[in-house]
Amino acid sequence: MSNSCEERFKHHYEAHLKHLRLKGLQPKTIEAYARAVRRIGAYFDGCIEDLSEQQLLDYFSDRLQTNSWSAVKLDLYGLKFYYAHVLRKPWVNVDLIKPPKGQRLPDIVTVEEARRLIQTTQTLSYRVFFFTLYSLGLRLGEGLRLSVADIDAARRRVHIRDAKGNKDRLVPLPDTTLELLRRFWRLHRNPVLLFPNRHGGLKAAASACTPLDRGGVQVALRKVVAACGIKKRSRPIVCVTAMPHI
Repeated sequence: MSNSCEERFKHHYEAHLKHLRLKGLQPKTIEAYARAVRRIGAYFDGCIEDLSEQQLLDYFSDRLQTNSWSAVKLDLYGLKFYYAHVLRKPWVNVDLIKPPKGQRLPDIVTVEEARRLIQTTQTLSYRVFFFTLYSLGLRLGEGLRLSVADIDAARRRVHIRDAKGNKDRLVPLPDTTLELLRRFWRLHRNPVLLFPNRHGGLKAAASACTPLDRGGVQVALRKVVAACGIKKRSRPIVCVTAMPHI
C-alpha cells in the first residue's frame, strides 16, 4: 500500500465510522459495514476510491468462493455506504450481486425436544436463560438485553427493546416464566440485569455491568443440542409455557 493511498484510506475510514454512527444504524450493522471496508481496503491496498466494475467483479467473485451470499451482500452494502456518504460518489453497480432467490422453512423443535434441551442444561443461568427465550419467543440478543425494568409483572408483559428493525415490542409474560425469573433474580440480585455475566461467580453477579457472554451462551447451546441428539440445523423459538418449574 503506497503512503498516499494508506493516508487517504485511514482518513476516509475514520469518516466512514462517524457517518455509520450518525446515521443511527444498529451496532451489528455498524460493525459489519466497517469490517467490509477494512476488508476491501486490504484487498486493494487501500486504493478503493475509483474501483472499476471489473475490479468489483473480481473481488466479489473471490469472496463468494469462501463465504455465504449474506457475507458478500454485507460487503456490497458497506462499500455502497462508503461511496455514498464518505466519497460522495454515485454508485452505478447496483445490480452487481443478485443472490439466488429461495424460501426455506425453519426446523421447528417440538415442545418435548425443548423440554429435553432445557432440562439437560446443567448451568443454572443458561437453563433459566434458554427457558426465557423459548417461553417468550425471543432472539438471543433480545434475551441478553433484558433488564429488571423490562418485566411488567402487574400487566404480565415484557418490554422488548431495540428489537429487529430498531423497534420495541411487548410480549406476554407467562406465570411460569415470571415465577422462574423471580426465583433466579433472588439468587443474584443485580439491580439492572436479568442475566448478569458469570465472571467472578454468584457474588460478583450482583454488581455486574454486562450480561451473559453471547459466545458462551451459543457454545453452551450447541453442546446441549448435541447431548440431546437433536439433529435440526436451527434452534427456532417455540412456546414452552406448559413446562414444569425448573
